[in-house]
Amino acid sequence: MKNYILQDENAVYFECGYSCDNVIYISISGDNYFITDARYEIEAKLMARNCEVIITNDLIGQSKKILQKSKIKKISFDPNDFSLFSYEKLKDDLKIQFIQAPNFSKEKRLIKSDKEVELIRMAMKLGRKGFKRFSDYLKKDGLNKSEKYLFFKAKEFMSNMGELDLSFDPIVAINENSAKPHALPTNKLFTNNDFLLVDAGVKYERYCSDRTCCTSMNKSLNFKREQKFYSKLEQKIYDTVLKSQQKAIAKARVGMKASQIDKFARDVIEKAGYGKYFIHSTGHGVGLDIHEYPNINSRNDVILENNMVFTVEPGIYLNGKFGVRIEDTVVMKNGRAEIL
Repeated sequence: MKNYILQDENAVYFECGYSCDNVIYISISGDNYFITDARYEIEAKLMARNCEVIITNDLIGQSKKILQKSKIKKISFDPNDFSLFSYEKLKDDLKIQFIQAPNFSKEKRLIKSDKEVELIRMAMKLGRKGFKRFSDYLKKDGLNKSEKYLFFKAKEFMSNMGELDLSFDPIVAINENSAKPHALPTNKLFTNNDFLLVDAGVKYERYCSDRTCCTSMNKSLNFKREQKFYSKLEQKIYDTVLKSQQKAIAKARVGMKASQIDKFARDVIEKAGYGKYFIHSTGHGVGLDIHEYPNINSRNDVILENNMVFTVEPGIYLNGKFGVRIEDTVVMKNGRAEIL
């Protein structure tokens, strides 16, 4: 892509190694401009690579001057980046065709570099340590605590007392609340033999991790994949989801369509008779954003390649009872899926 303009923070970071929450980045035939305000001048001039840093109180106005001076006829942009107000103000009086290219930065980031894979691997390692700290707390002091309080403690332990940024607010869901894939915490208490779902991740050098585990309140509480539940139905559903996830990971190969991975996972759950309770896609890409490409769903025919990173997270959700989701983040390496 010859000429393009960006405003998304992670898209800009990918281009030049620095970003902030008030920036416009323009690339015209290889000449790059990082336009921001004086609050970010020191860091931008120190850290932004291969671009001219321009400090201004009028980012749109300065961008228009650069575009006018360039005399280009067309420029690509992601319509997800700009508000309608900003877009209309930006293109007003410019004799330039603005070409919509939705998510073009995510498409550029579809195949990770070896360095990016290692950063995600470190984020996953730090995330696992957070899960361990949280499970140790739950086993010792989690009994009769509310979801809201456990949500607060999950943020504390996942971030290692604020040392790490979180990929997203954790999901901490007990019993029937776990049947909501994106459950919000309530005042429900965590009592003996209660079912618990935790979905959480952390960032390492801006790159995200993502993992979901299920367990129950008992003396041996942990977040390992092998789990024993008091309820026979919980055990049956958990074992079905685990089999679904493990099959999808084991069978994933470079050269397959993303939709095939979704089918591997879905077939197991449908065969067990719970197909209609698997209500979301099997996975999503992970990187600078927690949701990137490739999407692992029944409609996506993108071909898997080495160094693509994505989650595998099948689930079964029984409304009013409980829900099971098991999630790992994998990288395609040497033709196969490797859990990070």
